[in-house]
Amino acid sequence: MSQDLARLRLAALNIDGVLLNDTFSPVIHHFVVSRGGRYTAEVERSVFSQPQHIAGQNMARAVPGQLSGPQALAAYFAERDAYLARHPVRVMPGAAALLRRLRRLGLKTVCYGGLGADHFERFLGDHADLFDGPGYVCTNDFRPGLREITEDVFGLRPEEALFVDDVARVAESARDLGTAFIGLPTDFAHSHQPTLMREAGVRHLVDALDRIDEPLLRTVDTELARGTFWAPAVDAERV
Repeated sequence: MSQDLARLRLAALNIDGVLLNDTFSPVIHHFVVSRGGRYTAEVERSVFSQPQHIAGQNMARAVPGQLSGPQALAAYFAERDAYLARHPVRVMPGAAALLRRLRRLGLKTVCYGGLGADHFERFLGDHADLFDGPGYVCTNDFRPGLREITEDVFGLRPEEALFVDDVARVAESARDLGTAFIGLPTDFAHSHQPTLMREAGVRHLVDALDRIDEPLLRTVDTELARGTFWAPAVDAERV
């Protein structure tokens, strides 16, 4: 196992939209537009990577009518169940290979997301040996959770961690903390996340897990060590 990275010690990977397919964006979009709402970047910003009760409140505000936050959240999860019957959750290609790659570089690995640990166990339990610490951290109570995962769970500094996520709000938190971030935004046609990530200053955007290869990981590590990771640059490009 290689131990020669200058700064990185931890790789934290979001569960839904990164290690598993995106089953949230299409449902949230349908929830809003089917009720006569406008699906905007601000709607995404107010819903994605928020605690569930806040996401429910903001989905209710995004549509006409008198839905309460709990009613909106219940309707959303009912619609998601129907969506999953047609589009099942699946592990993304390259997920296990990426986890092994990270570990070969000497990094601890952890998975995180807003659903309970049973979601992780059901879909990634077969790969539990590829994760460290608790394996999975539910961040619903403290989203987006970067500082909590890095400092409280692993006892590391923010600049020693890399987060891989599909949501720009997480990138903004990483930027504020000086934490490394690789964006893997959804390819959902109506998503605003690629644009929001670029606006947040994300320079490392990928369109598949196998794009997070050793050269990219070493580039991220070098930029962190030099203090240039979040330096201003030209628009990000997917690789």
